Amino acid sequence: MSNTYQIYLISDSTGETLDRIFTAIKAQFKNIKYKIHTYSFTRTNNQISKILSEAEKKTNSIILYSIVDSNLAKYLAKASREKKIPCFGVLGDLILSFSKLLNQKASHQPSGQHVLNDEYYNRIEAIQFTMNHDDGNSIKEIKKSDIVLLGVSRTSKTPTSIYLANKGYKTSNIPLINENSIPQILKENPKISCVIGLNTEPERLVDIRKNRMNSLKETENSSYTDLNKIRKEVANAKNAFKKYKWPTIDVTRKSVEETAASVIKIYKIYKQNV
Repeated sequence: MSNTYQIYLISDSTGETLDRIFTAIKAQFKNIKYKIHTYSFTRTNNQISKILSEAEKKTNSIILYSIVDSNLAKYLAKASREKKIPCFGVLGDLILSFSKLLNQKASHQPSGQHVLNDEYYNRIEAIQFTMNHDDGNSIKEIKKSDIVLLGVSRTSKTPTSIYLANKGYKTSNIPLINENSIPQILKENPKISCVIGLNTEPERLVDIRKNRMNSLKETENSSYTDLNKIRKEVANAKNAFKKYKWPTIDVTRKSVEETAASVIKIYKIYKQNV
């Protein structure tokens, strides 16, 4: 255990920001052993002292924190130095720099990013819309979509849609079996919304579908996992995307986040041209 790093994530809010930052950090280092200790809604000196007492007892403790209250952040930094525990703030310097640049004092309000404003409610509405328009449902309302994702089975349509919804985009996704499965409304008006095709390499798709069947403990469907049939399926999808002049994204080696980023980029271009 001596080579295991004890990572303390201390936040005055939910801790989501810190979690994402540490995920990005650890991705840059291979073979790192770590144990995460998460402390959210940390807003008093007493809470800080208790956490540091625990961290002091362990070997290889490291603290990452996102605390907007400058006095509390200073207290944590000072106490950590005294206990010789490495401690890194992820917001302080950035907030200060923006404050100087904008010539405006920061509010230093914990959970400020979670305020119940119009943006928040729009995001909730987008999530509800997307859940109701998953897997080809509610086709009649497709024109209300910001984004429509088309693709053969297991091209990450649903997880990408949900990720986009959390960003505030109303997203519909439609499984593409063949050209006949494309809704008539899209055939008649291919630009009714920002329609994007998702495709992938057939060989990779075979593995994904087999894993899916195994995870569901279902008997393997030879048609669903047959490489030659999948090649034809993917080729037909590409031809359909080309026919209707829909932009496409190859998701073979992309994470959901990377695919979503590409979708948003296409959507912004689409909005400029409508």
